[in-house]
Amino acid sequence: MEMIKRSLRDSATARWTALILISIMMFASYCFYDIFAAIKPNLQAQTGMSNADYGKIVGAYSFTNVFLVMAFMGGMILDRWGVRKTGSVFITFLFIGTFLTAYGATENFAEGGFGYKFFSSFLTNYSPELKMMILGRLLFGLGAETFYVVVDKVVAKWFKGKELALAFAISIGFGRFGTMMALILSTRMVPEVGAGPIDPAMWFGIVITLVAVLCFLGYLIYDIKLDRSMSESDDEEEEKFNFAEFIGQFKNRSFIYITLLCILFYAAVFPFIAFAPDLLQNKFGMDPKVSGDWVTILPLGTIIFTPIFGWWCDNRGKSATLMIIGSFLLIIAHLAFSLTSISPMIPLFLLGIAFALVPAAMWPSVARIIPEHLLGTAYGFMFTVQNFGLMGVPILMGYTLDINNRGVAEGDPLDYTYTILLLSILGMLGIVFALLLKKEDRTSGHGLELPNKSQEA
Repeated sequence: MEMIKRSLRDSATARWTALILISIMMFASYCFYDIFAAIKPNLQAQTGMSNADYGKIVGAYSFTNVFLVMAFMGGMILDRWGVRKTGSVFITFLFIGTFLTAYGATENFAEGGFGYKFFSSFLTNYSPELKMMILGRLLFGLGAETFYVVVDKVVAKWFKGKELALAFAISIGFGRFGTMMALILSTRMVPEVGAGPIDPAMWFGIVITLVAVLCFLGYLIYDIKLDRSMSESDDEEEEKFNFAEFIGQFKNRSFIYITLLCILFYAAVFPFIAFAPDLLQNKFGMDPKVSGDWVTILPLGTIIFTPIFGWWCDNRGKSATLMIIGSFLLIIAHLAFSLTSISPMIPLFLLGIAFALVPAAMWPSVARIIPEHLLGTAYGFMFTVQNFGLMGVPILMGYTLDINNRGVAEGDPLDYTYTILLLSILGMLGIVFALLLKKEDRTSGHGLELPNKSQEA
């Protein structure tokens, strides 16, 4: 029986194939999340949206996960229902949200397409396009954030005690590659600002998400086989989810510090990406296509360095230290953007390394400090808390940008100084919790500075 168990999870072919199939969904969802970043001026020209409206669309992604704590609820559902049921439900929300967001940005909808009359009948101070896109982003965020929890539990399920950090790094790398493709391809699918619709980029987002859904269905075959082999070989009864036991994890200061670092770090990165091409166009006078290409330095850095840092955590350790270094680089990058005119290549490269360091060390660390039967709830809680920043920060950035540029003539460059300085302050707060985490690890016994492979599967 033990041979049956080892032939699956200990089979490199099986676990890496499963990882690739589940990670393709990461590619698609991150690609669509960032598809508007490089074509923000095109979207605004087509719909008449302000910077604040654009910030609302970006922030709407996190609404259900903040006010309905859906990622947290999804994590608890995951621990009760398992990967297959939970993943199937929330990937459906993700795809519907993708379709509605894209459709709301198309010329077809704006010219009176299906639903336009209804969305024109309420909240008339807001355009029908804005309302449709916000609804789509709400559903997209509802599905995506819980599905990311599913992905994290899948990685822990297949790789704990093996190449855990490397597997997390590769799944993260798929997501960053999606961001990179969005920045490169979206500008090449649309005409010059005001010269035509952005519809091709929208339908591209829908198609790649549909392909990813099919890959998830393929992954389910592996998940069924893994569960069957484990149930046949395990004599011990599987531990069941217990909410009271999870509440007890709030006494775990390492978990609290990682969660607080998570919200501050991601709030200083993802909203930045949504505004970064526009920042480069306004501060450095770049062409829209060129600005999108330059921003790909950030995800490209994570694609290259995240697996390297993941390997390092697996084989050399120092996860807490890497989180400190990554937080420090984040601060330096944002200060360079806000207070200097240095070539954007340098801070983008530093931000890319930071965005590789912290996630590569952080997500596997959670699997080390939280029992496996509580992992879905723990990751769900972290994603929920993270979404407070992902919702609030882009809205605040949009308002800050509008307020600080009152009186600027249309077509003149916008001043991003205070908008980006806001992100550096988040980074400064984040590094405090990274330092506290390393201090706590000296006494907690979790061994975050030790190699991940030193932990038994």
